[in-house]
Amino acid sequence: MDNTKKVDIFRVKGGEVFQEEDIVILEYPFTIFIDDKEIITLLCSPNSLEYLAVGFIYSEGFINSLSDIGSIRIDEDKGIGYVYLNEMNKFSEKFRGKRTITSGCGKGTVFYNVVDSFKSKKIEYKLPIKVESIKNLVREFNRKSQLFINTGGVHSCALCTDNDIMIFEEDIGRHNALDKVFGKALLEDIDTRDKIVLTSGRISSEILIKVAKRQVPVIVSRSAPTSLSVEMAKELGITLIGFARGEKMNIYNDFPSLIV
Repeated sequence: MDNTKKVDIFRVKGGEVFQEEDIVILEYPFTIFIDDKEIITLLCSPNSLEYLAVGFIYSEGFINSLSDIGSIRIDEDKGIGYVYLNEMNKFSEKFRGKRTITSGCGKGTVFYNVVDSFKSKKIEYKLPIKVESIKNLVREFNRKSQLFINTGGVHSCALCTDNDIMIFEEDIGRHNALDKVFGKALLEDIDTRDKIVLTSGRISSEILIKVAKRQVPVIVSRSAPTSLSVEMAKELGITLIGFARGEKMNIYNDFPSLIV
């Protein structure tokens, strides 16, 4: 399914007005059902929907591993993802329907108890990485963001080694883009515990929690972190880097894994 739509616009340049065609990003409602029970409708970009469904239920604690999923069916025409489980996490069953409106794009919804999220296991692995490697990854990340270049209407997210982008996804929501990345990693059996997450969006506490649950040791953004995400990164042992643009970046915690 195409991610964009052509629309007629009036473009103002200086003192002149031109009528021309422009490209806008599609906003697509995608409803996830688990065992025929409606869980949530996400407003997203209509690509990588299987990754999004898997990544979302994984990040939000409905499953503990890929083996918990019995089958998945995506109906693109109706905008529905049907997920059938072999077994559901007891915690998610208890808190099903207790939704928390977050600071995410499009009022992102999370199902976990925020207090419980602080109990995420502290990350022990310190990924050795050079500042120059981060700069190179961000440059490649920016080059891959074609949908953003064409429309200006999406966020990008990637899972990387210290010198290569393994998974790259774009979506109108930064949470969705990250869930697509983690969904693909789960389906393709890619270990996230020695990887880096790159994102174009703000690093809020719920983004940091998603990363911590996957035991990712480093997160890098072109944008800013929030105060709570900085505190949580220090507590959980995650190297957090913001405003990574060109030759500049801000490092918000001081871990020996980062080599200048």
